[in-house]
Amino acid sequence: MSPTSERGAGPVDGHVRPHGVSDATVEALGTLSEALETVEQARGHLYAFHRLTGGADLTLSRAVEQLRAAGHGEQADLVEREIVGRNVLPGCWTFQVIEAYNATYYTPFTEVENQVRQELVDGRSHLYEAEMKEARRTHGHPDHTARP
Repeated sequence: MSPTSERGAGPVDGHVRPHGVSDATVEALGTLSEALETVEQARGHLYAFHRLTGGADLTLSRAVEQLRAAGHGEQADLVEREIVGRNVLPGCWTFQVIEAYNATYYTPFTEVENQVRQELVDGRSHLYEAEMKEARRTHGHPDHTARP
């Protein structure tokens, strides 16, 4: 396929910067997007923390049963009383940590990031990456097309 007949010769309109938007603005929005991606990753770790801690708590119940079955009722009572169902932070189970994170940090972050993109580039996302792709791809190569 020749460069002139390349399917989808350039990025879709949603990945082209609006007229008059500067390189500095695209770079700043790219950095803002990078920060949001890091927050998304942190949030994923928070959900992993939630799942792992919850799983450990359920496994503790099995340990309590096994301790009792092995004749260690006092130790089983200690684990059950002190650890099973325990808060991970004062007054909070992990789901409450997630709810607080989402309400206090994650949701406001995503709303502000979206507002900034709306105000500066008509809501377009990943402009920095789209321009990097366009600059780095080999035009005319079947595995370097601009569009899916």
